[in-house]
Amino acid sequence: MLEGKAMVEDTDMPVKMQVQAMSAAYRALDRFDVTDCRNIAAHIKKEFDMIHGPGWQCVVGSSFGCYFTHSKGSFIYFMLESLRFLVFKGTAAAA
Repeated sequence: MLEGKAMVEDTDMPVKMQVQAMSAAYRALDRFDVTDCRNIAAHIKKEFDMIHGPGWQCVVGSSFGCYFTHSKGSFIYFMLESLRFLVFKGTAAAA
């Protein structure tokens, strides 16, 4: 288990939710190979959808760019091992 080794780079999540995100990442890395970013991301997304309701998104990789809009209080970007994790809940699109 890699607990305690994550480094948060940016967030607006409450601390309890940050811990949940990092814990989900630890569990995913215990279950999947570090190169299996798709299943790692899916595991974290499904866990957050179950705990906090649907609409969560997760991006995992060693290098990626992104631009997104998120619901206030639902964003975290952290590093664990050689991977970076972006977890956020999207906002409803304006009509």
